Amino acid sequence: MIEENQRKSKEKIELAVQAIQDMLANKERISVPKLMKKTGLSRGFFYKNPTVRDTLNQAVEQQAGMIDPRREILNMAMEKQIELLNQKVAALTRENKELKRKNEKLQKALRKQDLNFIKNL
Repeated sequence: MIEENQRKSKEKIELAVQAIQDMLANKERISVPKLMKKTGLSRGFFYKNPTVRDTLNQAVEQQAGMIDPRREILNMAMEKQIELLNQKVAALTRENKELKRKNEKLQKALRKQDLNFIKNL
């Protein structure tokens, strides 16, 4: 009877650990209620069993570093937007330099014209 209980306990642990790993692999957000639905195990089992609790904690920590697929799409869109804005800034910077150069050239021409006008007086 003790062996049967130990076997059942081991099966439950394996079921819970496998469910956690599956959720992690599928990039699903891991939570005890979701695990309860998937496995049919009780809430207390996930919190009281040290092996399962350690696996759950590690998975949640690992998942904290993972990116939500929607966030990844948003990040990709934002990166594209940043790239386009950087290109626009570069183009405007080039245009600004060109306009400053032309302005300086025109100012020199104007000063030269003013000097010629003064000489002709």
